[in-house]
Amino acid sequence: MNHFSHMLGSEGCGTASHFSRRTLLSAGAGLAWLTPLSRLLAASAEQKSSNGRPKSVIVLWMQGGPSQLETWDPHPNKKIGGDTKAIDTSVKGLKIANTMPLSAELMDQVSLLRCVTSKEGDHERATYNMQTGYRPDPTLIHPAIGAVLCHELSAEGVEIPRHVSIFPEAFSARGGFLGNQYDAFKMFDPSGPLPDLPKRVSDVRFEARLKDLDVLEASFARGRRSDLEARKTLHREMVNRATTMMTSQQIAAFNINDVPEETKQQFGDTPFGRGCLCATQLIETGVRCVQVTLGGWDTHANNHDLQSARAATLDAGLSATIKRLKEQDRFEDTIILCGGEFGRTPNINPAAGRDHWPHGFSVVLTGGGIRRGTVLGETDPDGTKITPETKGAVRVEDIHATIHSALGINFHKDYQTPIGRPMAISQGMPIKQILAEI
Repeated sequence: MNHFSHMLGSEGCGTASHFSRRTLLSAGAGLAWLTPLSRLLAASAEQKSSNGRPKSVIVLWMQGGPSQLETWDPHPNKKIGGDTKAIDTSVKGLKIANTMPLSAELMDQVSLLRCVTSKEGDHERATYNMQTGYRPDPTLIHPAIGAVLCHELSAEGVEIPRHVSIFPEAFSARGGFLGNQYDAFKMFDPSGPLPDLPKRVSDVRFEARLKDLDVLEASFARGRRSDLEARKTLHREMVNRATTMMTSQQIAAFNINDVPEETKQQFGDTPFGRGCLCATQLIETGVRCVQVTLGGWDTHANNHDLQSARAATLDAGLSATIKRLKEQDRFEDTIILCGGEFGRTPNINPAAGRDHWPHGFSVVLTGGGIRRGTVLGETDPDGTKITPETKGAVRVEDIHATIHSALGINFHKDYQTPIGRPMAISQGMPIKQILAEI
C-alpha cells in the first residue's frame, strides 16, 4: 500500500494589497444606495470571530456515493481506472480526474483525504454515519454536525434559521437528542420563493390567531404531565422564531435573483450551483451550517457517464464557492466539507457500473483552520481494501473531530441525552496533518 502526504503553503486573504468586500460594505454601510441585503452584509461584516477560528460550515453533500476514481483519485491506464483520465493540478505531482478542471486549479487551497474508511455500506446507515460521526444506534438519534454547531456556537442577531438544508434528501440533517429545534430548515431551488413565508391573512387577523394559540396551549396543558410546560415553552420559542423570520430583512440572504448574471454563471446554471451561491450568502449573514445536496451518484450502471456529468456540476459549484468566499473575505471564517456517504468499487460490474465501497474513498476539506495544498493517503492501484489500521487511513469520526477542533469546539465534551446517558460530541481524533496552526 502506497501512501504519501504532500503539503504546501498558501496565500491568504487580508494582505495589505487585498481590498475586501467586507471593507467596501463596512465603509458604505450608511449609504442609502445599499440594498437591504447589502446593509445586512455590511452589518454582519463586524461579526468576524475574535479568536481567529472559523465559525460556519458548508457541507456539499454528494448523495449516493461519488466515485473517488472519477473525481479525486483517478487511476488512468489501470484495471480499476475505467475510462477516466487524469489532469495536473495547482499542487505539483497531484493529479485529479479530468472531469474537474476548475477544481484542479484550486487544489493548493484544500486538503484532500484519499483514504477515508467506514464500516457502513448501506446508503441510509452510511449517510447517518457521515453526517453525525456515529454509526446508527437504535436507542437514540445523534445530532448532525450542523446541529452541534448551532448548539455550541452563538449566533446573536441571526433572525433566520442557523442550520439550513438546500435540496434535502431522505436522510436530512437532524438535531437528534439535542432537540428538533436544531433540525435543518429545508428549502429547495433558491431561484424560487421560500414556501409558506408570506402571511395569507391581514396583520390584524394574524395577531388574533397568535393570541388564540396562547389560549389553546394553556387549555391543552391543564391536567397533563408536569414536563409539558417545558415543551410548551419550546413550542412558543419556535413560533416566535418563525414569526420573526417572516418579517426579517435577513430573508434577503435566501434571494439569489438579484445577483449579477455573471456571478450566477460561475456556479453553473444548475440547481446545485444556485444552492452553493445561496449558501455563501447565508454564511455571510451569520448562518452556522448550510448543507447543499447534489444527488445522482448511485451509479450501479453506466458509471462513467453518470459520474462524469455529476462531477462537472460539482466542479462548477465547489470552485465558485471557494472563490466567492474569498471575495467576501469569508473563506477563513468557513469550513467546506465535500463528500458523500461512501465511494464506489474499484471493480466495474457487468452493467458498466460501480457498487458501494466504504473501504477507501475521498473527502475534501478546505477553509479556515484547514491546511492548504495537502494530500493524505492514496488508494492502491489494485483496489485493495483500506482498513482503519492501515497507515494513513482516516475514519469518519476523525473528520468530525477535525472540524470541531478547527472551530474551537471541545469534541470530548459530553452531552446528556434525554435518558441521562453521557454522549461525547465526537469519538474521533483530529487529523493533525491537515489542521492549520491558529
